[in-house]
Amino acid sequence: MAVAEPLSDPIAREALAARKPPLVVKLGYCFGQVVESGYLTANTFIFFYYTAVLGLPGSLVGLAVAISMVIDAALDPLIGSWSDSVRSKLGRRLPVMLVGAPLTFLSMGLLFMPPTGLAPFALFVWLTGMKMGVRAFASMFNIPFFALGGEMTDGYVERTRIVAYRLLAGIITSVTITALAYSVFFAGEGGLQRPERYPHFGWAIASFMLAGALICCLGVWRYAASLPRPLTPSKGMFRRLPAELAEIFKNRSFLIIFVSLFLLSSGYGAHSALNNHVYVFVWKLRPETMQILAYTALFGIFLATPLTPFLMTFMEKKAAAALSFVLMTAAFTVLPGLRAAGIYAPIGDEALPALVVNQLVLGTGFGMMAVAFPAMMADAADEHEHLYGSRREGLFFSGLGFGGKAAGGMGALVGGLALDWLHFPREVGRQLHAVVQEPVLAGLVVAWGIVPAMLLLTGAAVFWPYRISRARQTEIAAALALKRAADVNEGRSS
Repeated sequence: MAVAEPLSDPIAREALAARKPPLVVKLGYCFGQVVESGYLTANTFIFFYYTAVLGLPGSLVGLAVAISMVIDAALDPLIGSWSDSVRSKLGRRLPVMLVGAPLTFLSMGLLFMPPTGLAPFALFVWLTGMKMGVRAFASMFNIPFFALGGEMTDGYVERTRIVAYRLLAGIITSVTITALAYSVFFAGEGGLQRPERYPHFGWAIASFMLAGALICCLGVWRYAASLPRPLTPSKGMFRRLPAELAEIFKNRSFLIIFVSLFLLSSGYGAHSALNNHVYVFVWKLRPETMQILAYTALFGIFLATPLTPFLMTFMEKKAAAALSFVLMTAAFTVLPGLRAAGIYAPIGDEALPALVVNQLVLGTGFGMMAVAFPAMMADAADEHEHLYGSRREGLFFSGLGFGGKAAGGMGALVGGLALDWLHFPREVGRQLHAVVQEPVLAGLVVAWGIVPAMLLLTGAAVFWPYRISRARQTEIAAALALKRAADVNEGRSS
């Protein structure tokens, strides 16, 4: 049995008696969210930069993104196991975070600064390598960072507070980077189409991420170093992982959630990948206007965060998830369908009100999904223990993360293939007021909305057989409580 190292610092012993980190530690910790949120926000510009500005075929850009995200998702369990096994004066997590932070900075800057004059295949190799690097190195920071958040306290309410701090930091990060992008680096007419602006943007965001990571490590290092940690390593991951993976894939509820989320995220990823193409060439928006739509989507996610738990007090989780499908499908079909058919085709500021409503609906639906699916995955983990006698939350949520990451890559691949299938003219990327033929624009809107809706509806069909209801979960929880009580009594008697 693993034993914990003694704590030599009396202040640390007192703090850890209740395992409630001081406010200054929680504030320092939340700065680490800048790495994940910063990358995700900056990543929305990569697809447009490499296709419309640098002229790389969309299918190659999508393939590069897909390769990098799938490999990153496969590396996550290895990085998590590494951070579990580290033994140092800084604790288990910080050494891995301190390795990942500067490497993320370097790869993020280089991602936005490919060498000039590269042939298409060489540019594809550069994009693939840099995307693989930035995702892998960001995971080296993020995975131990998330694990550290769970270890900082053992209080149920206090863990919720820490998560709330972290999510708020993520929203602030996304808003800040969006404002910098559209109001500073790409401000003015045709700002997104000017290649010389992207390297400055990339290195600025990379510096922002590095600063957040270092502030986080500096703010938590004493507290993190004082956390109890096992001296005896567990059984090697490569020895236990194959059997554990085979076990969780026997769970029907897990499979339903995993596959449906993969399809849903693929649709959302395809839509997001094509956002800037549609905003620039179809709706003809200025960069300063585009940021309003990003803020609106974030506001929808913010609204959904408290709304979804409230709805779940009087409806099933499955019903709340179904509502998220309905909202997102409406956003993918109504406005894009009207524009593709030529019924509603405003441009510039005249298009803004309809796009704002569309993004608000989409953001709210996506936010509801982001709350409902992890909640259902936790129920599936309880069901798994009830059926198989083992807890597998780590693998369950790794599967949830794998589905989201791999699907994001698939979404970019779908968007890239759509651009090539439409023969979208790559030479217009650097041209201000470029004219693209209406059939191509209509097809682009279909790829932006209708195709994601089809993926979403397929995911809804996969999700339909999900059967863990409130009553079923209550039965499972009662059975597990009885089993655990019996195990405790048996242990005392022995």
